[in-house]
Amino acid sequence: MDKALVDILERVRELFFKYGVRSISVDDICRELGMSKKKLYQHVASKTELVARLLELERQNFEIIFDNHNFDGVNAIDILLIVSRDLGDRFRDVSPSMTFDLKKYYPDIYHRHIDDRIEFIYNKIQINLQKGISQGMYRDDLSIELVARLYIRRLIDLHNPEFFPADKFSFQTLFDVMFDNFIRGIANANGIEYYEKQKRKVNFKKFN
Repeated sequence: MDKALVDILERVRELFFKYGVRSISVDDICRELGMSKKKLYQHVASKTELVARLLELERQNFEIIFDNHNFDGVNAIDILLIVSRDLGDRFRDVSPSMTFDLKKYYPDIYHRHIDDRIEFIYNKIQINLQKGISQGMYRDDLSIELVARLYIRRLIDLHNPEFFPADKFSFQTLFDVMFDNFIRGIANANGIEYYEKQKRKVNFKKFN
């Protein structure tokens, strides 16, 4: 993805989060970005393609989090803390209402995006669970496949605006609480003790 398109998508991302996906038109986008339709259409052919490319960029940015860190020999809990911190920095402005718009008005694009993202996370969380068990940080009676699937289900549920109204719960709050409960559910006594110490070192938010 070339830099000019990435710059456009980053700015469009802000507009979508501010005004909603449905409510902002291509004309609105061009006006806010200070560019003509002709210039925008040099990069994307329609608003639908714009949404598709934006979600593609979101997946890339998510996967880059793992590429930016060398996790060889790193404690499994540290990996989850570091990834969660970076996820929070990048995706704290994601709201359930944004997801609602995407699901309702761009269902095919949204579901392909989710399927690709789920596959990536599912593989990574299984690797982390195996590592944590071998390091003596996680319970050794865990079903890796089941726990990984439950983790994915929790992530999906965070984006349900009917259950988690955007005016009551931010994505960051939801993710923080879910993550804390997840760690406490899979860690053994040694792991929980280690988690309590390490989460402060990576500036992981402590919830009330």
